[in-house]
Amino acid sequence: MDEPIKLSIQHVMQHYRSGGHEVTAIDDVSLEIRNKEFATILGPSGCGKTTLLRVVAGLVRPTGGEVRLDGHAITGPGRDRGMVFQSYTLFPWLTVRQNIQFGLQLSGLPRTEQETIAQEFVTKVGLRGFENAYPKALSGGMKQRVAIARALANNPDLLLLDEPFGALDAQTRALMQELLTQIWEEFHKTILFVTHDVEEAIFLSDRVFVMTARPGRIKAEIAIPLERPRSYELKSSDTFLQLKKRALDLIREEAIKATQYRNSD
Repeated sequence: MDEPIKLSIQHVMQHYRSGGHEVTAIDDVSLEIRNKEFATILGPSGCGKTTLLRVVAGLVRPTGGEVRLDGHAITGPGRDRGMVFQSYTLFPWLTVRQNIQFGLQLSGLPRTEQETIAQEFVTKVGLRGFENAYPKALSGGMKQRVAIARALANNPDLLLLDEPFGALDAQTRALMQELLTQIWEEFHKTILFVTHDVEEAIFLSDRVFVMTARPGRIKAEIAIPLERPRSYELKSSDTFLQLKKRALDLIREEAIKATQYRNSD
């Protein structure tokens, strides 16, 4: 049986002014994501992917259209959504455990329960033994593990990830992708992921929404019929390579348009 619609984005537009001109970042974007689905927004740089994610997070009010989570209109940030950014957003004065506990403290949970939950997620993201380390002692991949654990510890209805592995080296990025698929297998959270990396989008997702160059619109929807659980060997399969080629062709078209648009400014 199909899962119910978790996130509904309907006719969303976002305009802003830059250098005295009005710029359309995203234009009439509509899509629906089902409960427990892993969906990815894929597109060239500057196409409005992050803007769309920030609208869903409630950090930006759309110029037009609406976004609903479980049928309720999103009008601002909320604890029902957890977000992980590309930049490392940990509090440098807090330890790994304290960073993960931060949102739990705000919720007013008893301290012993906070510590139990935090330790559980320390273990789940493979950071046991680093509970008392500060962010300055962590690698980039470890910092993002903490950020993901912190978001999950608050038990959000929707997890938003904005190119969280973009600053990592290729090998660490691949390992983090595998970790994220394992986490999804365990918790089955509804996830909206943003990336410009085609292989990453296909490996992680149930569906991929390809955006056009600015102004950002939905160009295509690609269903990913790959079995779960997934491992890195999958990336060399014929089905994976066919999906990758289709997505690359779509992205290439938009990247060329984006270059032409910049050259015309």
